[in-house]
Amino acid sequence: MLKGHQSWVFANRPMIWATGVSGGPFEANGNLANDFDLLHEDLWMGMESYEKAHRVLVEEAIKTALQKAKIQKEQVQFLFAGDLINQITPTSFAARTMQIPYFGIFGACSTSMEGLALASFVVNYQGAKYVLTGASSHNAAVEKQFRYPTEYGGQKPPTAQWTVTGAGVALITPNDSTKDLPVTTSATIGKVIDMGLTDPFNMGGAMAPAAADTIMAHFRDMEIDPSYYDLIVTGDLGRVGHDSAFELINKSGLKLERKQFQDCGLLIYKEEQPVQSGASGAGCSATVLYGHLLNQMKKGIYKRILVVATGALLSPISFQQNESIPCIAHAVSIEMNGEKGGL
Repeated sequence: MLKGHQSWVFANRPMIWATGVSGGPFEANGNLANDFDLLHEDLWMGMESYEKAHRVLVEEAIKTALQKAKIQKEQVQFLFAGDLINQITPTSFAARTMQIPYFGIFGACSTSMEGLALASFVVNYQGAKYVLTGASSHNAAVEKQFRYPTEYGGQKPPTAQWTVTGAGVALITPNDSTKDLPVTTSATIGKVIDMGLTDPFNMGGAMAPAAADTIMAHFRDMEIDPSYYDLIVTGDLGRVGHDSAFELINKSGLKLERKQFQDCGLLIYKEEQPVQSGASGAGCSATVLYGHLLNQMKKGIYKRILVVATGALLSPISFQQNESIPCIAHAVSIEMNGEKGGL
């Protein structure tokens, strides 16, 4: 059901039945290592290129989710997924391996919630029984495409962020009222916001207005107060962008508590890891949500969360042509099954 101008309410409350989360060596030393299902010791993962290793991450996450759910890939109707590499080839090649009907999607680092919103919509309206959705990134592959190869050893400013090597996938199914599992209850689809920023080493600053715009739209459409949620978490704004988004939201009249407002890019790594402003990448919000945050919900720490994944929609070509950085954010609300509220 459409609510307001840009939000959907999922009356049938599709269920996040199972998840799969894979990561790399930097994540293995990070703050949330215990929330990953699989962690690799090196970035190559037995492959001859970083892009092929990226594909492995996606395949592993999908297989893990299916194993947890105890279903076969032939039972899955659709896969909604994407990444950051040219023409989302790692994800498309993983879909070739898995042979699941496939929607390749691109929203940069907002892809995780774009996919979850679409998968939830399809399941909510009985368009499928089993839908997989996810997003991924690989540090070395992304750095090579968007900035400089890691081997180049280029210096980065304090506003730069570290691309997550990881894939997060979820299996979305119709609600089962007997299961105490997370469910999706609504989604707010963002608009492309461009404030004229051009620095590719300050993605958080560029994406902050898009995050704030989507969060404000969500509460306007849903006609609820921020206090409805235990946690509102952005995708990968990092320190610079997260502070900017917090300021923009509070100036709008919505009052968020600082402890209620967090960022996946600030959660995944330890303070001593050299990540400048924090983490980024399409795999950032995907791994943090489908690993850490859902585990926290299952433990009863959170009952209702709003996940707002942010994406910078630039490319090497647009940067070379002196274009500014258009950005977007998509939000999905997740609750534990049985929770009743205003949505």
